[in-house]
Amino acid sequence: MALMRNACIGVAFSIVLAAGTACTIDKGVAETAKSTPATTSTQAPKLLAPQISVKDGATDVNPNQPVVVKSLGEGLSSVRMTNEEGKVIESTLDTDNMRWTTAEQLGFNRTYTVEAKDKNGKTATVTFSTVQTAALSSNSLAPLDGAEVGVGQTIALRFDTFVNNRKDVEKAITVTTVPKVEGAFYWISNQEVRWRPENYWKPGTKVTVDAKLYGVKIGEGVYVGNDNKASFTIGEKVEAIVDDNTKTMTVYKSGEQVKSMPVSLGSAQWPTPNGVYIIGDQYPSLVMDSTTYGLSLENGGYKTPVQFATQMSYSGIFVHAAPWSLWAQGSQNVSHGCVNVSTENAQWFQNFVKRGDLVTVKNTIGQTLSGYDGLGDWNIDWETWKKGNADQA
Repeated sequence: MALMRNACIGVAFSIVLAAGTACTIDKGVAETAKSTPATTSTQAPKLLAPQISVKDGATDVNPNQPVVVKSLGEGLSSVRMTNEEGKVIESTLDTDNMRWTTAEQLGFNRTYTVEAKDKNGKTATVTFSTVQTAALSSNSLAPLDGAEVGVGQTIALRFDTFVNNRKDVEKAITVTTVPKVEGAFYWISNQEVRWRPENYWKPGTKVTVDAKLYGVKIGEGVYVGNDNKASFTIGEKVEAIVDDNTKTMTVYKSGEQVKSMPVSLGSAQWPTPNGVYIIGDQYPSLVMDSTTYGLSLENGGYKTPVQFATQMSYSGIFVHAAPWSLWAQGSQNVSHGCVNVSTENAQWFQNFVKRGDLVTVKNTIGQTLSGYDGLGDWNIDWETWKKGNADQA
């Protein structure tokens, strides 16, 4: 029992000693900390130069991208951008002076210098050059801005050079419709792309086409030189049905018959193709020249002035006045493929229809109008059209 008691006393003593030792160490640390003065940083913040979005010495910069200068300090005090001729480039500066942006399209084959200074005194300068082009391609857009067109109207963008990079062109074009309509692109030639919905447009639809094509590369060394934009409205549905069985053309508006007239279509040698046509250009007078479509005068061609010619195809099919065939209208086909009507009826038809209205020809001995004709878009089935052909350039 005595041994047990001494062991307990030893343990207690060890605990007290350890506690006393710990207190002594803490006191020393506290005293040391108390005697060491605190240190504070007096280093000045680093001043940064403006940040320019284009690297100094860069070449082949695409001019469709704006140049941006950002302040990394207190704000921009001045930014000036000039081309190699000293012309100052238009620009905008945010209200807080922290961001500067070019406000005009840059040119191809140009050299530019940007000089920027921050309010903190730091400056930055870069000189760069834009893409050197072999050629610039322009494009035209139809229908025109503000137009009212028929339910069959397709959107057309035509380039004055061949387009090899079709997919890049399609990506640059935005079609917005109210109400929303599904549509797709299809190339009818190496120079022309179309966009249309699956079915005819609904009257009253609002359509906006925004083609941001400037700077898009479409071939080796060839770039698009202009943007394009247009908004148009779909008018009431107007459709003419040309039936070779009855030799008549019946015109409907919003499903109601408006007028019927006798016609003479293409003869057995030059039969009028069947299918859906889209109304195109309209001419109060026109010289119809078959040589422009490959038919010489020696081989049965013609060069004839006509009145009230309304275009149905790029290949030269028109509704037009043909007073010389009045005897055949309603009973025989004697034309080279056009829809012959009286002068009075030709004038009425031209005044009544608009671009994008429909003409459907049926029951002739001809084949179907090609979907690649230019105004025969609706003769390409939707599955084919929707699949597209951008990869076939």
